[in-house]
Amino acid sequence: MKAPWHIAIVIPARDEQDLLPRCLRSVQKARLTLPSHVTSDLIVVTDQSTDESFRVAQEIVQESGIVIEIEAGCVGTARALGVQLALERYEGSRKLCWLANTDADCEVPVTWLQDQMEYAKTGVAAVAGIIDVDSFIDHDSSVPDRFRLSYLIHSDGTHPHVHGANFGVRADVYLQAGGWQDLSSAEDHDLWRRLKIGIHQRISDASLCVLTSGRRIGRAPLGFADALAAHNGVTG
Repeated sequence: MKAPWHIAIVIPARDEQDLLPRCLRSVQKARLTLPSHVTSDLIVVTDQSTDESFRVAQEIVQESGIVIEIEAGCVGTARALGVQLALERYEGSRKLCWLANTDADCEVPVTWLQDQMEYAKTGVAAVAGIIDVDSFIDHDSSVPDRFRLSYLIHSDGTHPHVHGANFGVRADVYLQAGGWQDLSSAEDHDLWRRLKIGIHQRISDASLCVLTSGRRIGRAPLGFADALAAHNGVTG
């Protein structure tokens, strides 16, 4: 008999009414590919949204998950509250619960959850994937090449990147590490660093890739949007 795994997908969102449908529909497609012994839940946390993100999320998620509104103004807090709610809704073993994190401006591949499940079954406690950009229309023509040349992928498929947009971790290990902290940026690097301190295996795999928006101004300070925008106007 196969172990009854559970996956909770947690997505923070702020003013994402335009891109949130793409994200949620891709996640719902990925959930449909999970085997029957794997249950799943979807938690969307809209944080200080001034647009229709909450309503848009409710219309798509309906009874397949839950959407909550908060006014924290902090991505780390939004992720943490999303996980807290996910664990309150799941009564099974934390050792058989996987937390899949992405962002509202992302599109995940249909195998995104299956791939993370395969890692979990082999004893991997956390996995960091990579991101690609959907459009560079807001940037100089040289930015696509500059971004891809600087975005390091090792020859063995590992990489040094950590993105909350593509971050999976087993629930018991997440709790042992102290979870997401109330950080407005770099909350993903912070958690990844603390996971390293433990004895559990964590991996970085470039084959696990999600698509993110190429917008020039991001929702969180000093996030990926700022890193991408820094490639503009660079000479030499």
